[in-house]
Amino acid sequence: MAGRWLDLRWAPGLLCVLLIMETVSAARDSSTKTLEHIQFAAQGVNQTAMADCRAVCGLNVSDRCDFIRVNPDCHNEGGYLDYLEGIFCHLPPNLLPLAITLYVFWLLYLFLILGVTAAKFFCPNLSAISTNLKLSHNVAGVTFLAFGNGAPDIFSALVAFSDPRTAGLAIGALFGAGVLVTTVVAGGITILHPFMAASRPFLRDIAFYMVAVFLTFTALYLGRITLAWALGYLGLYVFYVVTVIFCTWVYQRQRSRSLVHSVSETPEILSDSEEDQVSSNTNSYDYGDEYRPLLLGQETTVQILIQALNPLDYRKWRTQSMSCRLLKVAKLPVEFLLLLTVPVVDPDKDDRNWKRPLNCLQLVISPLVLVLTLQSGVYGIYEIGGLLPVWAVVVIVGTALASVTFFVTSNREPPRLHWLFAFLGFLTSALWINAAATEVVNILRSLGVVFRLSNTVLGLTLLAWGNSIGDAFSDFTLARQGYPRMAFSACFGGIIFNILVGVGLGCLLHIVRNHAAEVKLEPDGLLVWVLASALGLSLVFSLVSVPLHCFQLSKAYGFCLLLFYASFLVVVLLTEFRVIHLKRSD
Repeated sequence: MAGRWLDLRWAPGLLCVLLIMETVSAARDSSTKTLEHIQFAAQGVNQTAMADCRAVCGLNVSDRCDFIRVNPDCHNEGGYLDYLEGIFCHLPPNLLPLAITLYVFWLLYLFLILGVTAAKFFCPNLSAISTNLKLSHNVAGVTFLAFGNGAPDIFSALVAFSDPRTAGLAIGALFGAGVLVTTVVAGGITILHPFMAASRPFLRDIAFYMVAVFLTFTALYLGRITLAWALGYLGLYVFYVVTVIFCTWVYQRQRSRSLVHSVSETPEILSDSEEDQVSSNTNSYDYGDEYRPLLLGQETTVQILIQALNPLDYRKWRTQSMSCRLLKVAKLPVEFLLLLTVPVVDPDKDDRNWKRPLNCLQLVISPLVLVLTLQSGVYGIYEIGGLLPVWAVVVIVGTALASVTFFVTSNREPPRLHWLFAFLGFLTSALWINAAATEVVNILRSLGVVFRLSNTVLGLTLLAWGNSIGDAFSDFTLARQGYPRMAFSACFGGIIFNILVGVGLGCLLHIVRNHAAEVKLEPDGLLVWVLASALGLSLVFSLVSVPLHCFQLSKAYGFCLLLFYASFLVVVLLTEFRVIHLKRSD
């Protein structure tokens, strides 16, 4: 390079020659890449549309980045980061082990985000909503918790059903998540907190789930879903929710009559609420008084805000071990961000967790998070009338609402409509879980491409695991907090929601957008039928074993479900590697 500039300095005319040579070289490189792309397309017209992204590892190192960017099978439909492009375009090949290691650590941190969001923000708001609406655990499980858990599956299904080639894979992924949730998650709940299941809700959920599986099995056999079939999916879920609400109302009515009858016969026996009141009066010592300051004074607005945004409890910090402290340090950024964006309503506290400055600030930030996390922020940057983006309008409206709330409320008394913050916190935490789960799915898919896992196994295992992470964290947290019935009901209610709403709404949108008469399904070989059979067998096992044990869900039942899922994975892998296959007749 130095010699070149020396020659140019002594012979200015050589500059024109070099520029011409560089231009010719650039044109030649451009034409070469264009010819490569033409040759790539000439290898088969269908190769660009149907090329398997796993083939990237068999190409030359110099061709991998172009293959990732051109091939539609390598593009993510959601999420904020493109992990495949990061591996094959921005890092040298010798750093592939380092990239995989970083992705694994980021995957573990996403698991941590999901756990913190579910435990400290999603589930408390769900409990507050159920308390304010006076919903039973079963109704809350099949409605609000099912909506929060099913967000990744629903979005994935809507995207998959937009292309007929991936419609069968979408159903396979929903079936895989169904097997996982009804075995691993349900079994984990009973292992963490054995309980007595309600007989009628259990049988009702099993029956509806088996009908949903039968409908999907029939649709796969016919190879198509018509408009009437899609509307039938959605109508069946509406009928399911109405049935749950009606059965709960009948049960509560019968229980109230029995309580009135028992009290009239034995008036000397106190009711449960009265016993709780007596016990609370006899044990009225507040141990929190030991930690209250001797000189009581009214906290300022700034002090309330700083204390509300502090995720660290110094009293617990002094008594924790070193490993717990390291875990807490890792959680601090996540907890601070969630405290800033997700309001939490606690009906058990006197002030219901009312923090006036923080709640007013959340009226601005939480709606902004909603529009920036929904569909990876696509709707947030959309301009209304070509003037203002949606996020700016949300900020303006939120600021006005926060200002009015700040000036009409006080720091001591929660406002009358404070319970509405529970709905805002529920939606915000659900979208946080959805955003984190989407990144988890993208990482798992990228790792599947690197390790050359087939699309079928990827959809039935890794994709199902990724889509069910939110279900597992939410349900396990509810079980540990003493709500195993709600968590167990959410296992079936959430999967019924995923299959009926995911398949029905996905096919309905595809039919309406493309003005098509039906959605054609292309089952991917024997594995889809293995999935449907495994899901049906797991439901039959629960339908037979639970009533035989008088609806007592013990740890043995949970371990049997885990063993069933392990056997299912073995059959899937044997089928994938064609150890188990159908014999073709000549």
